[in-house]
Amino acid sequence: MSFEKLELESFMTGLVRRNPGQPEFHQAVREVAEKLIPFINENPKYLTSRILERMTEPDRVISFRVLWEDDEGNVRVNRGHRVQFNGAIGPYKGGLRFDKSVTLGTLKFLGFEQVFKNSLTTLPMGGAKGGSDFNPKGKSDREVMRFCHAFMTELYRHIGKDTDVPAGDIGVGAREVSFLFGQYKRIKNEFTGVLTGKGLQFGGSNARKEATGFGSVYFAKEMLAHRNDTIDGKVAVVSGSGNVAQHTVEKLIDLGAKVVTVSDRGGYLLDNDGINDDKLSHIMELKNVQRASLKAYLDKYPNAEYHEDKRPWEVKCDLAFPSATQNELSGADAQTLVDNGCILVCEGANMPTDIEGIKVFEKAQIMFGPGKAANAGGVAISGLEMTQNSMRLQWSFEEVDTRLQEIMAKIHKSCVKYGEEEGWVDYVKGANIGGFVKVADAMIAYGII
Repeated sequence: MSFEKLELESFMTGLVRRNPGQPEFHQAVREVAEKLIPFINENPKYLTSRILERMTEPDRVISFRVLWEDDEGNVRVNRGHRVQFNGAIGPYKGGLRFDKSVTLGTLKFLGFEQVFKNSLTTLPMGGAKGGSDFNPKGKSDREVMRFCHAFMTELYRHIGKDTDVPAGDIGVGAREVSFLFGQYKRIKNEFTGVLTGKGLQFGGSNARKEATGFGSVYFAKEMLAHRNDTIDGKVAVVSGSGNVAQHTVEKLIDLGAKVVTVSDRGGYLLDNDGINDDKLSHIMELKNVQRASLKAYLDKYPNAEYHEDKRPWEVKCDLAFPSATQNELSGADAQTLVDNGCILVCEGANMPTDIEGIKVFEKAQIMFGPGKAANAGGVAISGLEMTQNSMRLQWSFEEVDTRLQEIMAKIHKSCVKYGEEEGWVDYVKGANIGGFVKVADAMIAYGII
């Protein structure tokens, strides 16, 4: 039986037709398909089994109503989702996002990316994502608790330690995970590792909150080492000021970089003297406790600058770490970074660079670590939390951090294996093919199911 080879635009036309109004999902698939289709056409087993078509269709999409009561006694209605994208190599694994921007298209893009990311970790985890358009900001603890309990009252039917293991994401931190886990435990009458990102007192893992940021820096370290270079002495710009950005800055400082920016929704902070450990602690206090704008940083450190309604990509640097949100780095931003001498971009957020930006980096042949590889540290430690839960033990911070470094090194090795070109490494190609092969081979082994 013969099959026509895949053609990118024809494939994308069909995908957009089947998934209307989901631009983030279309973007994520195109970025993967551009690199995968030539590889698939050269390997008939993936072509004849229609693996790419199967991998871009979720195993199932679950949507449900969430009813809860606010502090004034008003009944509130939100919508919840869980996209179980692909479970070929293990239980579904991926975060829950609570934010007013959450749509089914956003969750499908994140779930699709998660399939490749989880595969790259070498751990047995499928890909999923979920969440709600509920916004926890400005809500009381009791309102958040009531929402989380209502959300889990429906979600519990679809998850389990050997089925689907959610974690936190934007808007779902330690507080929310605790409420969700408590409700699952109450309904199911069992104590099991059904959620990751739990508190250390009830099954959580050391180094979980640091993992995505630390992992991103470890991946950058591997990229530089491949070119016989180091992080020490480099000037770095970081976007974002949440958990990922904070721990990216922490590890960059630890490895000798001079970090000069962080950002929030209002603009970016520039400290040309460099952000040290004391300054980082102040940033964490502003964002984690006071929920204040970074502009307040200037009250204590007046030599710094706050640039409103701007992103930090105009700042001259050696290394850039987009660690805030999707599509925060455009083609024009990418060109500015290249023109200013940036040699490495490492994504801490999910899909923060748009397609035009990626093409600019590829043309310049600078080191570009895509999120599915570079920010896989978070889900890697979630996988290790699952292991610790199964074994009923808890590893030390140092042991988990060592395992994280080993996993990021393995991910880098896979990217190099599939992405090495004449004189440079195409990390996007390497990550996409490296993540694809393991999942695709498992799907073929199962037959047509």
